[in-house]
Amino acid sequence: MKITYLAKLGELTLKGSNINAFESKLVRNVRDFLKHIPVDIILRAGRMYIDVEEENCREVEFCLSHLIGITGWAKTTICEKNIASITSTVTELGKIAKEAGARTFKIDARRSDKSFELDSYAIMRQAASGLYDNKILDVDLHNPDVTIWVEVREKCFVYTDSKTGCRGLPVGMSGKGLLLLSGGLDSPVAGYRMLRRGMRVECIYFHSYPYTSDEAQKKVEDLAKILSTYGMQTTLNIISFTDVQMLIKEKAPEAWSTLALRMCMMKAANMVAKHIGAQCLITGESLGQVASQTLENMQVTESCAVLPLLRPLVGLDKEEIIETAEFIGTYETSILPYEDCCVLFSPRHPVLKASLEDAREVYEKINPDELIKKAFETRVVKHFYAFESL
Repeated sequence: MKITYLAKLGELTLKGSNINAFESKLVRNVRDFLKHIPVDIILRAGRMYIDVEEENCREVEFCLSHLIGITGWAKTTICEKNIASITSTVTELGKIAKEAGARTFKIDARRSDKSFELDSYAIMRQAASGLYDNKILDVDLHNPDVTIWVEVREKCFVYTDSKTGCRGLPVGMSGKGLLLLSGGLDSPVAGYRMLRRGMRVECIYFHSYPYTSDEAQKKVEDLAKILSTYGMQTTLNIISFTDVQMLIKEKAPEAWSTLALRMCMMKAANMVAKHIGAQCLITGESLGQVASQTLENMQVTESCAVLPLLRPLVGLDKEEIIETAEFIGTYETSILPYEDCCVLFSPRHPVLKASLEDAREVYEKINPDELIKKAFETRVVKHFYAFESL
C-alpha cells in the first residue's frame, strides 16, 4: 500500500530565476538519503510529495525530520475532491485523535485549486460538521488538542500530525566549509547552522592520545555521524596533535597554552581546507564564553586563518546553543564525560586580552610548523553518509 508524505518548502521558494536549481538540489538530497528505498517524488507549487510503500515509512520519516530546506512535513490521507469525502476523512482522523486522548479540534484549510466550489472558510466550516454535530470533539480555535489540515490542490490532502522541519536552504547550494569539531556542545551546533545555510560541511578533529582517550575520539565520530544525517554526508579528518601540544607545554608561557594551541589548530585547518577544497573555516566560538573567546583572543586566532573564519554562534548564549543541540540530537553525546585536548591542557590563569604582536612572538618561539605539517600528513580520514543511519 502506497503512503504519501507532504513536505512544505521553505526559504527556497523566495528564490527568483534560479529557484529550479534549489528545488532540484532538494530532490537530489532526498534521493541520496533514500538511495536504497524506492520512492516517487513530485515537486509542485511549494510542496514536495513523496510516495512510498508502507513498510518504508520509518525511513522516509527519518529523512524528512533531518532534511534541510523544508519547514514542515506530514503523513497524509488522500481523499476525493468533494466536500462529502473531505468531511468523512476529517471525521475519521478526528476519531483517531480522540482515541489518542484529544478532546478539542480545529480545521485549517488551504484551497490552492481555485476551481474547487468552496473557499477555505467554507471548507473548514463544513468539514468540521461531522465531528462537531456528532459530539465527537469540541471546537477550540485557539488551543486545540488536535489540528486537522485540509489542502485542496491537484489532489485533496488531509492530515493531523504536522512535524516541524529544519528550514534553511538545501545542503550543497552554498559551497563547502571545514568545521573544527570538538566533543563539546558548541561546534556541532555551529556546523548544523552552516548546513542550514546550504553549505556542505566537512570536519577536522584534534586528538592527543594518550592524554585524550579513544572514547573521546569515538564521541566526536558519533557527533560527525549525527551531522551527516543533516548534511547528507561528512568527512572527519582526525589529526594527532600530541607532539604539538607537548611542544607548546615545553616552550610557551603557561598562560598562552590554550591560545597557542588554537593558533596551531588554525594552521593545520588551513592545510586540510586547501586539500579538500573548502572555502571557509567554521568554529563554535561564542563571544566571551571562555577565556580564548574574548574579542582580542578571537582576533589572534583568526590571524592564523588563511580562509574566511565563520563563527555562527558568536552572538548566542549557552541556553540557545543547548536548545539547538537538543533539537538536532547532539546534546546527549556532547555531554558525555570525555574531555578534548583543549580542556586537558587549559592553564589556570589564561591570557584574556592577547595582542597580535605578543601572539606572533609566542608562536615563533614555539616554532611548531614542522610538527603541524607532520600531523596533517599522518591524519586519519573517516567518511559518514546519511543513508547509513536509516
